[in-house]
Amino acid sequence: MKKDIDFPQVAGVKIAIAKSINQLGESEWGVYIINKNLIELENVMVVSKGYENGGEGRKTSILRHMIEKLEARSMAKVESIDQAVFSFHNEFWVSYYIMNELFDKKFVVAPFQEFALEEIAELEMSGVLAD
Repeated sequence: MKKDIDFPQVAGVKIAIAKSINQLGESEWGVYIINKNLIELENVMVVSKGYENGGEGRKTSILRHMIEKLEARSMAKVESIDQAVFSFHNEFWVSYYIMNELFDKKFVVAPFQEFALEEIAELEMSGVLAD
């Protein structure tokens, strides 16, 4: 059972929702995984969902994404995200391997407004980091 597995502490990995501007000057939003570690991550699995009111209200579909390798000190776009779900809690379960050791963590982005963005240096974009 999962409770019987000793998962090491996740460090140096972040999830962010960030805004970029496309060629037409329009905002495009995406979910990004950032690897700040000095070693690559392998078999990265990201499972995402959104919900309101602690899961009692509206919910989004569950999406699953696989990234075979995420190089050291790099980032990857996981998925596009619609502004309509910014009022939801957006949850991202991230699992990955470093040298055959499994790491696992739940990241949550609380509801936010576009005017409340911060600069995310690793992405060179404005956005919100998950807790």
